[in-house]
Amino acid sequence: MLNREEVDRALARLGAERDAVEAALLALQDHQGLRLLTGAELAGRTRERWSAAEGGVALLWALFDRYAEALASARAVRSRRNRPTAAELAELSELLSGRSVTVSGGRLPDAAAGLGAPARLVEQVTLAELLERMNGWYALVVDVVSAVDAVWSALPARIDLLLAELGRVQMLAGSVGVRPGGHPLADDLAELAEQLTALRTLVVSDPLALWRPSRVPAQRGREAAGGAWTSPAGAVDTAGFDRMGRRLDDVRVELEGLLRLRDESHERLQQVADLLQRADLTLGEARRARGEVLAKIAATEVPPVPGPPSALREAIGQAVDFQQTGQWHRLGPLLDALEDAAAKELGRARQALTEVAQPLAVRAELRGRLEAYKAMAARLGLAEDPEVVERFEKARWLLWSAPCDLRAAAEAVGRFQQALRPPQPRPEQRAPAVRDGRPPEQGDQRDLRDQGEDSDG
Repeated sequence: MLNREEVDRALARLGAERDAVEAALLALQDHQGLRLLTGAELAGRTRERWSAAEGGVALLWALFDRYAEALASARAVRSRRNRPTAAELAELSELLSGRSVTVSGGRLPDAAAGLGAPARLVEQVTLAELLERMNGWYALVVDVVSAVDAVWSALPARIDLLLAELGRVQMLAGSVGVRPGGHPLADDLAELAEQLTALRTLVVSDPLALWRPSRVPAQRGREAAGGAWTSPAGAVDTAGFDRMGRRLDDVRVELEGLLRLRDESHERLQQVADLLQRADLTLGEARRARGEVLAKIAATEVPPVPGPPSALREAIGQAVDFQQTGQWHRLGPLLDALEDAAAKELGRARQALTEVAQPLAVRAELRGRLEAYKAMAARLGLAEDPEVVERFEKARWLLWSAPCDLRAAAEAVGRFQQALRPPQPRPEQRAPAVRDGRPPEQGDQRDLRDQGEDSDG
């Protein structure tokens, strides 16, 4: 039996719990998720969970009324006198801690029994058990209501926005000739439309299919007494929606690339034509250079000049046809290949010109060297030297005659260069060494001169 102080503390605690339960039930009644669930056409997991939890809302208020009535009865007994008698304390002890509350069926949800198990018609429970029962039912209801509200708040509006964006992208696809059955991007868009529509239907009818709780509902039911009147933890599964959004972004980027291609195709085709025209001009120059080499350079093997790229001309015609018929998805890869091939063709023509004109470049280099050596001869005062003049004329005649023998001309230029080198003194003409730290005697110098004269003779 409780004493007076214990009775007063129990009444205060139970009164605070009653106020908390009432506030939680009022908040649940105004919950947006509960309003959306009421009368909604549900399916799948959500219908199963809500069919078990829907009756809990009315049951919670019924249990709360019984709780409030029992608490009011205990307060009435306690208010009779300041110091209750032993009989009153016994009555209060029974009301506050005994099985004095009669309730109708309404089992506490747990993992041990299925949610559809039959309940007893009448039960005698304590106030603590009644509070625990309300906690369990509240946990069950708020789990469903909060999860559904979280999904409905997170996905439908985003799906509608993505569907609107999908419609815009489909219009963009039609403007660049991308249509179902004719291009993979159009097929991707049609598939995305089906998936988004199916996802929206699933979100509206079975939102709990996209809810990922952090704990299973049975665990929340068992722990309700310790953490009652709180919303469950979890997250909305948006992985599928996010994948669709990323795929739509990829398709949009590809379509915008086709749109840019439509705007730039004329200029790019003109650039390809310009590259091929430059390649043709270069090949023509190479053919003229080849004829000149054959006519003016002797004993030279000249490689043949390739012909114009006829296959590229045909590909350009096909690209123009794609452009005129709006087949941009086919024009894109063809135009990329044409640009690469045209650049390679120009490089091939330049390489052919370089190989063909190589002998002419060698002759021009020899002519330049000859003129440079001639200017050197003038600076050295050898311009009138007969040997220098003879070698210069020989090299000049070889370089300016046709056909030109490049090997003989190179040797002649080399001989002309050697003629410009100053003569090296002979060993006997070198200055005598110093003897014993003094210059040679005059007689010695005279002897050296005589020896030099004899050697020259």
